[in-house]
Parts: sequence; structure tokens; C-alpha cells
Amino acid sequence: MDSCKIEKLYSLENTIAIDIFKNVTYPWEVLPKIGEYILELGKKLPKEEYNEIEENVWVHKTATIAKTAYIKGPVIICEGAEIRHCAFIRGNAVVGKNAVVGNSTELKNVILFDYVQVPHYNYVGDSILGYKSHMGAGAITSNVKSDKKLVVVKNYKTNEVIETNLKKVGAMIGDNVEVGCGSVLNPGTVIGRETNIYPLSSVRGVIPEKSIYKNQNEIVNKI
Repeated sequence: MDSCKIEKLYSLENTIAIDIFKNVTYPWEVLPKIGEYILELGKKLPKEEYNEIEENVWVHKTATIAKTAYIKGPVIICEGAEIRHCAFIRGNAVVGKNAVVGNSTELKNVILFDYVQVPHYNYVGDSILGYKSHMGAGAITSNVKSDKKLVVVKNYKTNEVIETNLKKVGAMIGDNVEVGCGSVLNPGTVIGRETNIYPLSSVRGVIPEKSIYKNQNEIVNKI
């Protein structure tokens, strides 16, 4: 499925984690590598730009972190990022340049590209969010199937299926995607660039780029 390939979803120049995507085809392939990658990259970050505020937690000197936020390494928080009140970062997280992690938002094993916004009551786990993507209030990624089986990525239009061989896969969200408030992105969801998801949606499978998702049976091209 070409639409699920890294180059179709993400502009890699807009993440400090560019090298983790080398020699892989699909974005979920990097999920098991995020923690180790952060540990390697963190040690190479320029000390004049980044502080290691706790063990394996590297924060750019221009980033803003609320006193009530909880951050467990390994984590990298980039230039100009904002970590707001009661944010909960559980580890294995890259927070991109000028990204926003908001009130009561929880992150775990994720890469947020530059300018990503997850600003209000979001859960983002085992997921990759592309440049300038935005999740509305209360929108979450579901990363484990209810039957606990391995996650597959399925294109319901063509019936193509890719086995991820992973138990935990959240959502692969392309650049400039807007996810409406209260939506649930089911395990293995892939959303193409510049797509809009209606509020209160339950989304699964592969959603085309430059489209509007109203429900599973009504996905229209943007005009």
C-alpha cells in the first residue's frame, strides 16, 4: 500500500528524529526503536542548546514546561515546544519544534513532528503524528485491539492488509491532518496528508490523503 509509506505521509525534514526513518518502509516499523533511538540521539545533542533536566530527559532551553507536568525519560523536547499543565509523558517520546502537549494529555512511545498540537485531554500512544497535525479536544489513539491480537493495517476500499507483527500500534497521522474533537483512532489507523476527520468519529483502516472523513461509508475528496 503506497499510501502508507513514510514518504507519502511525512515531510522528514520537519523532525529531529529524521534518521530513525532510514531503511524502513512503513512508519509503524520504527515504533520498537524509539526508546533506544532517543538515548543515542540525546547524548549527541548540543549542550549549549539542550539541558538534561533529569536522567535521559533532554529539553531545549527555549521549551516551556509547566511545573505540574510529569516527564519520564527517555524523552527529547525540542525548540519552542510547550508542555502544559498536568501533561503526562510516560517515556519514549520525541516532541518536535514548537509542538504543544496540553492539559492532561498523555504521551507514550510517540514521535510528534514539528508544530504538532495535542492540546486538550488527548491520549497518544504508539503513534507518529506528522508536521502541523492537530488533534481536537478529547481525541485519542487506541493502540491495542480488544481481542489483544496483533495489529494489522487494512485498506477497507481495496481489502489490502499489512501485518505489523506488533501488539501495540496506534495511529500514523500524516502532515497537516485535522482530527475532530472526541474522535477515536482505532489500532492501525493510517490517515493521509491534509485530511480532516469529523468530530466524534470512530476511525479505522487507511484514510486517503486530502479527504474528509464523515464516517466509514462516507469519505469524500476535498475540493
